[in-house]
Amino acid sequence: MQASFLFDLTMARKAWAAALVLGLVLLAGVAPIPARAQALPDFTELVERVGPAVVNIRTTERVRAMRNGVGPEIDEDLLDFFRRFGVPIPGQPQNPRRAPQQPDNEPQQRGVGSGFILNADGYVMTNAHVVDGADEVIVTLTDKREFKAKIIGADKRSDVALVKIEATGLPTVRIGDVSRLKVGEWVIAIGSPFGLENTVTAGIVSAKARETGDYLPFIQTDVAINPGNSGGPLINMRGEVVGINSQIYSRSGGFMGISFAIPIDEASRVSEQLRINGRVIRGRIGVQIDQVTKEVAESIGLGKPMGALVRSVESGGPADKAGVEAGDIITKFEGRTIERAADLQRIVGGTKPGSKASLQVFRRGGYRDLSTTVAEFEADQPRKSNERDSKPPASVGALGLAVSDLTEAQKRELKVKTGVRVESAEGAAARAGLREGDVILSLDNVEITSAKQFDAVAAKLDKARSVNVLVRRGEWVNYLVIRPR
Repeated sequence: MQASFLFDLTMARKAWAAALVLGLVLLAGVAPIPARAQALPDFTELVERVGPAVVNIRTTERVRAMRNGVGPEIDEDLLDFFRRFGVPIPGQPQNPRRAPQQPDNEPQQRGVGSGFILNADGYVMTNAHVVDGADEVIVTLTDKREFKAKIIGADKRSDVALVKIEATGLPTVRIGDVSRLKVGEWVIAIGSPFGLENTVTAGIVSAKARETGDYLPFIQTDVAINPGNSGGPLINMRGEVVGINSQIYSRSGGFMGISFAIPIDEASRVSEQLRINGRVIRGRIGVQIDQVTKEVAESIGLGKPMGALVRSVESGGPADKAGVEAGDIITKFEGRTIERAADLQRIVGGTKPGSKASLQVFRRGGYRDLSTTVAEFEADQPRKSNERDSKPPASVGALGLAVSDLTEAQKRELKVKTGVRVESAEGAAARAGLREGDVILSLDNVEITSAKQFDAVAAKLDKARSVNVLVRRGEWVNYLVIRPR
């Protein structure tokens, strides 16, 4: 009886203590953490399901013409660079006297990457840089079967490639919806870092639509990615592929906590074109563009930094025929707002060549609506560089600028109808970045037609405020801002 009473008393004390703790938590306004949130995710089921569809890709290339019997043909300037800095020469042994000579056309291993099987008939997606320059591509499955693959197509701009192996009944991946991907959610990568096949690493999505200067926006993660992971899948917790692991940020060559993956929706569009056409067909309008800075946007009256600054217009190209001018800010294309310069590049690139398109530009304080016909993207043409005619020095004005009229020959060379040449830049103008040889196209949103008119516009300016100058330098134009002291 006494033992039972003591047992009941002990239990009562425990219950009272638990109730007291819960009450203090509730009074503090802190909800208890659910048991499920305390547990770390288990990736074993995902790996078992998706792993068999992830492949190792090994590439080889044949040794070309030999130099002194010790390696492939290499440019003389590059050889001199390697010798001066003590860098090993690619494809050549450290001690050629001891190394056996390799015969011409002997296959040599070139690199290792990863990929994943899209369908049971053997189409495999990977990175373009994994197969670039390869003479032979060997795909190894998780069951150790090896196949020689055919490169269906590779697109360097998006870094997506499609290869084909002759096999059927293969395990495949499921494609996910990138729009459902959230920052902070768990993802895993499967690949062959440093040639170690079927390696699994995990992390979270760090950011979406990360701009790195490439053609496509990236998914940023902290998943451990290293050389050899390239081309492998980024997988969500539903076992779906949401990206292709493509790049890392690194100062050492190894993983430093920042990795980038190509969104699978963009990659799928590219791979479908590669499968059908063997290449990607993109649109273009013939402009070179740049970002619009906050300072420039405020100085020209745009309000906020948005759109794409047109730095040059291809002569006779679609934009030129539509009336687009260097210095314009393209703010809309086919009704879609251009927030960043990269947006225009991607929207135009995804437009079918030959189709009509509307665009809106901001020019000298106002908006204009134009129409153009999209052309097919071509390789960039080399630009010609000519010397300008010399001009006698002019007097320096209030802005610290001495300018002169352009000759007709200079106008033809620059493909401009108006503007003045900078003969010297001092003070505020020099601090803004102006220099001799620049051509000023507009001042404070006013088109400049002559040196006399330039001086007249400059004389009316408020010396206490900043003023924007549209400047052409070589083939490029840009806005500079001259600030008072």
